[in-house]
Amino acid sequence: MIANVLVQQGVDRIFGVPGESFLAVLDALVDTPEIEFVATKHEGAASFMADADGKLTGRPGIVLVTRGPGASNAYAGVHVAYQDSTPLIMMVGLISRDDEEREAFQEFDLKAIFGTQTKWTAVIDNAARIPELLTRAFQVATSGRPGPVVLGLPEDMLRDIVDVDQLPARVTPVQAAPAAAQLEKIKDLLTTAKSPLIIAGGETWDEQACSDLAEFSEAWNLPVTCSFRSQDRMSALHSSYIGDAGLGINPALAKRIREADLLLVLGARLGDCTTSGYTLLDVPVPKQKIIHIHPDADEIGRVYAPALGICGGMKNMLSALTTLDAPTRKPVWSDWTQAARSDYLSWSTPNPTSHGPVNLAAVIKHLNENLPENAILTNGAGNYTVWVHRFYQHRRFRTQVAPTSGTMGYGLPAAIAASLRHPDRLSICFAGDGCFQMTLQELATAQQFGARVIVILCNNGMYGTIRMHQEKNYPGRVSGTDIVNPDFVKLAEAYGLATARVESTDQFGPAFDAIAASGKSAVIEVITDPEDLTPKFSLSELRASAQ
Repeated sequence: MIANVLVQQGVDRIFGVPGESFLAVLDALVDTPEIEFVATKHEGAASFMADADGKLTGRPGIVLVTRGPGASNAYAGVHVAYQDSTPLIMMVGLISRDDEEREAFQEFDLKAIFGTQTKWTAVIDNAARIPELLTRAFQVATSGRPGPVVLGLPEDMLRDIVDVDQLPARVTPVQAAPAAAQLEKIKDLLTTAKSPLIIAGGETWDEQACSDLAEFSEAWNLPVTCSFRSQDRMSALHSSYIGDAGLGINPALAKRIREADLLLVLGARLGDCTTSGYTLLDVPVPKQKIIHIHPDADEIGRVYAPALGICGGMKNMLSALTTLDAPTRKPVWSDWTQAARSDYLSWSTPNPTSHGPVNLAAVIKHLNENLPENAILTNGAGNYTVWVHRFYQHRRFRTQVAPTSGTMGYGLPAAIAASLRHPDRLSICFAGDGCFQMTLQELATAQQFGARVIVILCNNGMYGTIRMHQEKNYPGRVSGTDIVNPDFVKLAEAYGLATARVESTDQFGPAFDAIAASGKSAVIEVITDPEDLTPKFSLSELRASAQ
């Protein structure tokens, strides 16, 4: 019955690590060719893959894990899905119902552990309710602000036999749409503004919504910045695009956000990273007027009191905004938009210098010039991502798959999920040496299931982000941030991947191009200098400043 409901809801792939608590579900999948079970090497990687799949499809990514340690390992991906507003459903095999409250083998309290990091957590203790509760999980995960749902499946319940006459229909996500009066209010606020700015991000987007954003911003000549790790909501080549409001923000963009008199926030949460630690806007009443449009009514006014709050999904909202009559005259903010675009072009031009023999900005420049526009870039967390976010030019929707929660180890599993979902597109994982070692065992999963990934591994021998903060606060007192690494080339070769080691900038282009043309999965190890903490400053400069 579980397999049939999943097929009814359009599921074609499940990620997980097999466990004895849900053998009955695995057995059912033998007779369900519509669904592929991707057996990962760690439950955390399975939940990361499901999150990436949910991001790429807009449908819930599916995870299947066992109780206790299995579900605990998978918790990281549930947290990512919660903070990133990703539709995800995790099913957890549980102990038999008769053994509850005995601290049986691997028994744990599912609702207590996952209740605060999901939209809904429940246990299906009656097999006859599987169609009802599992279908509801799809509705909850995709409607309003999308997010994760966790369902417990007691082992003995899975073997019960019940009759069901009819399965519920495939769910349609519910998203609010703006009222006519709200659209008029948006128009009034825009037409009286002198320095307006759009912040776009979050979920509930599709390609049409992105196209509508481009059309709307162009018609009104409005500058558009994307929230943290939402850079693929608008092409970097569009004349209205002015960069991303995330970690390592362009100081000129940060200044413009502070000086704007109106912020039209489309789908973004206005969280920590997008607001530079809540410093770009005053809490709770900002100097800027805010029009906050978000699929979850509870998110509006959470931190900042808006001049106008509207509950709505981005597909409905952007479609409606394109119907507003654009100004017939050149807007007073035209020069403001043009200057903001110039700031971005200057900021995103690769730095000609670096502190070591490899210039990561030049590496990104090569990718800009040679990758197809539909190539998918994934990453986890680390200072190496600052170069990717600052210099790479996303041109298509869903070409950036990365956690807004700043989760290490995410990039490789996400790239595998992206390749399985879109085998015709290049799937590029950026990783640091610390980030990569958290999930590198999933190279075996990529090989087993035919995913093609190219890992660009930035190796500087340390946890760079933490070292950066360490030098800021405790300069010269290094503790716990050095890494002793294996030979990554030999390790990747042991998994059967193609490899290359890049020790100077001029080596990257030929190495990458040859691997991209080969059609093989690969690890390209890029040796970077520990001095290269960010494109702006070196480790020594940061330490000297802190001292």
